[in-house]
Amino acid sequence: MSFSSIFKRLMADRLAFISLIFLLMLIIVSIIAPWIVPHDTIKQDLSSVLLGPSATHWLGTDELGRDIFSRLLMGTKSAIYAGLFAILIPLCIGVPLGIISGYLGGMIDDFIMRIVDGIISIPAILLALGITGALGISLWNAMIAIGIVFTPQFARLARGQTLQVRSEPYVEAAKISGAGAVWIMFKHIIPNIAPPIIVQASFSLSLAILVEASLSFLGMGAQAPQISWGNMIQQAYSMINTEPWIIIYPGMAIMLTVLAGNFLGDGLRTALDPKYKKD
Repeated sequence: MSFSSIFKRLMADRLAFISLIFLLMLIIVSIIAPWIVPHDTIKQDLSSVLLGPSATHWLGTDELGRDIFSRLLMGTKSAIYAGLFAILIPLCIGVPLGIISGYLGGMIDDFIMRIVDGIISIPAILLALGITGALGISLWNAMIAIGIVFTPQFARLARGQTLQVRSEPYVEAAKISGAGAVWIMFKHIIPNIAPPIIVQASFSLSLAILVEASLSFLGMGAQAPQISWGNMIQQAYSMINTEPWIIIYPGMAIMLTVLAGNFLGDGLRTALDPKYKKD
């Protein structure tokens, strides 16, 4: 299936296409945020504490007089970087391990899958907290922890897809012609298992952003003066009844981003697999 046909099928799904545009806009904002924020995101202004939305402060100010809209824009950087970096780790580690496990089989497959099963048996948030605690509390270590948590899922998916592809006639023909295992993996396995991997990456991106926000809320992710939607919620939690706008906006940002990732993943699943039909 060509890229143009995939793109046309994706455009036909309005929710998925809107979600794609929304996520691309967030990526752009995460890059240019330092240059477009209307107010200083760190400097305190005690004369403007807890102001409601106005023409000067579109979303109001927090308990230290900082502009919430500006901090929300800067928080996009932590969310997107955490999501993308956390997905890069399982793509670079989990997928190759899954392909090797599924293609070679035998003791190698058993060894890799037992490690994967052991990691999966630990609740994701507890594993992320444990890894972050061991590595040290920081946004980068939280990203690494999230990536490690997602690696087994990608490994299992890649293995399952590889088991299906390796029995195909064109793979058998390549073996008979004398092609090596590495050549077959790059030439036949990876291109044919890419669609489900891409779909999984889209779903995992939104989940990674949610986990990063959770870790930051618990104080295990981004640390001041770094800004994260999670630590914005954590700082505003005690004022939820008196100044709700402080916590509503970062919460909505997380919700919309997670929904966009899920809708995009659903659309990609349909676009990349013509046989798949939505209910």
